[in-house]
Amino acid sequence: MCAATKEFIIALDEGTTNAKAIALDAQGQVVAKFSQPLAIQTPREGWVEQSGEVLIDASLDVIAKAINHVGADNVAALAISNQRETAIGWYRQTGKPLNSAITWQCTRSAAYCEELRHADKEHLIKTTTGLPIAPLFSASKMRWLLESVADGSRLAAQGKICLGTIDSWLLWNLTGGEAFCCDYSNAARTQLLNLHTGQWDDTMLELFHIPRAALPEIKPSSGLFGYTRGLNGIADGIPVMSMVGDSHAALFGHALGEMGCVKATYGTGSSVMAPVTSAQCDSGALATTIAWHDGEKIIYGLEGNIPHTGDAVAWMADSTGLSELSDAELAHELNTLPASVESTLGVYFVPALTGLGAPWWDDSARGVICGLSRGVKRAHLIRAALESITYQIADVVVAMQQHEDFSVSALMVDGGPTKNDWLMQYQADLLGCPVMRSDVPELSAIGAALLARKALHPGSLTDLKAFLTVHSAFQPDMARHHRLQKRWQEWRNAVNRTRWKPAPSA
Repeated sequence: MCAATKEFIIALDEGTTNAKAIALDAQGQVVAKFSQPLAIQTPREGWVEQSGEVLIDASLDVIAKAINHVGADNVAALAISNQRETAIGWYRQTGKPLNSAITWQCTRSAAYCEELRHADKEHLIKTTTGLPIAPLFSASKMRWLLESVADGSRLAAQGKICLGTIDSWLLWNLTGGEAFCCDYSNAARTQLLNLHTGQWDDTMLELFHIPRAALPEIKPSSGLFGYTRGLNGIADGIPVMSMVGDSHAALFGHALGEMGCVKATYGTGSSVMAPVTSAQCDSGALATTIAWHDGEKIIYGLEGNIPHTGDAVAWMADSTGLSELSDAELAHELNTLPASVESTLGVYFVPALTGLGAPWWDDSARGVICGLSRGVKRAHLIRAALESITYQIADVVVAMQQHEDFSVSALMVDGGPTKNDWLMQYQADLLGCPVMRSDVPELSAIGAALLARKALHPGSLTDLKAFLTVHSAFQPDMARHHRLQKRWQEWRNAVNRTRWKPAPSA
């Protein structure tokens, strides 16, 4: 196939709540977009899962619609960004999943993670993989998947079971089972990759009881992964030219990894990520990861993961009756209610609904609303939920300052909640640095498309700057910044309340 004669890149963003596909033309402009909602199941407390078949059906549907919109003969490549840490296993011969996909939010493996801590494995895991012990990451989920079926470990060791992150599951299905690969960014989120060698680590495989034969081949994020084959509505032979985790894709889509440009994605949860030049992982509060491999070299990333940000606002909206409104009415209320009151009247909401993520990493913490008084109304509670997003992100940015390569010149933001101007200004004032909002909602898909474009048209990163999207700037009010430091400290006091444990009964 001659990519030079083809104009369009189709980029899939397979997220937690939606599968979205966009078509980008030769100038990098979005000319069409399609979306399918995805359901989440919570069969037990702390369990969060999704149907692997539904993920595939929704993803293939939106890809097919985007291809049909521009014509298959005009498509140069597919690009994939995906929800990270979510783990799935399937039988190699049939492609049938072993079980539901265990999502990144799921804490079913928390007890096993606690066993690892008690066995003093934290330092070994952190120095090898860059990741702290937490049920967020894929390895403990993969272990659970193998244990959920008869002879799982034996079949996996024989290569009869595949274990992977969602990028590998998508690629397997797109290529009719011909390609079993993942990219460096997704591999780095499994807790099985040696951050220093860029390969699956024998010690980690043994620790988590994961046979190497069950894992995909690791490839650069920008490059050829395989060709479409045997799909209804999708022509054979379209190359998949990039795969990358969605947060990594957003970081690339913001500024191509420019130092000082820290990225925060505001979604169900949030990822705060900064490009760094080394695999240093001294901070136990944060993850050091691989941001991407651009086809030439590995770029590292420093990251803090927060499980409940937009989800916290959704929970509060539901609990205060706002979820009964239409989407447009709800968006209006979330924009106007927090500004209608001067403060939260001392209320703080710490949304540790399934535990605390970075920089605390406390699986057993649970959410707290504190500071309630008789005058507190719905507006104060909604404001407290929105403020909780900014405090959690600011806590991670402060923790990042421990890394010798870290710098921050601007916070680059994306995701649905960033449409709230009040929220963005509060974030800028709290941090005391500019907040640069991408006004293109498909930033993760665009980041993946830019990596595909680099593979199709090899050149320097400078060549891709012309395809970057426009940002809106929120400049900090430094006087307010200094006033907010007291509230930030009060927030940290509220966080400590979520970590309180009752004394054991006598």
